[in-house]
Amino acid sequence: MPSTWSQVLFHFVFSTKHRVPSITPEIQSRLYPFIGGIVRDLGGSLWAVGGIPDHVHLLIRWKTDPSIGDLMRDVKHRSSQWIHEEFASARSFEWQKGYGVFSVSKSSSDQVKHYIEHQEEHHKTMDFRTELVRLLELHGVEYDPRYLD
Repeated sequence: MPSTWSQVLFHFVFSTKHRVPSITPEIQSRLYPFIGGIVRDLGGSLWAVGGIPDHVHLLIRWKTDPSIGDLMRDVKHRSSQWIHEEFASARSFEWQKGYGVFSVSKSSSDQVKHYIEHQEEHHKTMDFRTELVRLLELHGVEYDPRYLD
């Protein structure tokens, strides 16, 4: 084949360090578009973003190169640096080291997008840890409970 075609979608979830609820409405309203710009700059497309003060969900159409790890490293590093520069009150802001990433079929993308965009409603009845365990189990990801906090 002379070219590469792909439709690779990923659902990412990552939290603030120690799950500190530090993504204020003011930060959130500017952070989400900024993350979209990072993803575009790296060659991907942000299909959905949502979260609450202690974590973020992204639905990203990604290419076959570079790696998922490179994408997350850049998104987290650049967004954290930007928060430090733009919000004097958030100079101590940090993302947690790890993240969850789950493959999404195109046929399920609308459902995942809706889930991501309605995080505030969802978290009225479920905390982050419970949500993460549910996602890990739904996708058949093995995990050590010691590393969930």
